[in-house]
Amino acid sequence: MELSRRLRTLGERLHGQGEPSAARRDVLSGLERHGAQTVPQMARARSVTRQHVQALVNLLAETGYVEFIENPAHKRSPLVRLTRRGREFVATMDQREAWFLRQLNVGATNRELGEAVAVLRAVREALDDESSGRLLEGEAGPV
Repeated sequence: MELSRRLRTLGERLHGQGEPSAARRDVLSGLERHGAQTVPQMARARSVTRQHVQALVNLLAETGYVEFIENPAHKRSPLVRLTRRGREFVATMDQREAWFLRQLNVGATNRELGEAVAVLRAVREALDDESSGRLLEGEAGPV
């Protein structure tokens, strides 16, 4: 939790006060990484409510970072995709973050950093797995 808080604070400082919030930057990054998605798809991926993501997406649409397009698979749930402005913002954001990370001296080799990334990815995937929900509901055994 401490690392998460520090990263969030650094992100706010790195990207400035006038830029989209961490939650909105996360939505933009997800759209860049995974392509156009519906609001419910984005909400499920983040384990938050559809209403929360809808509010974020509406703000991003108002500022021209995303747009709604027809969803051939579902008439009432449009796809959300990045606009040119949104893609440019994500590219700039990625460049800032890459620059910052290159400046850090964490005392680890590239191999060690790669191993850390793999472990963190495995933790994220385990948390995304249905079994983590069952653990919280007490279905997987005693606590």
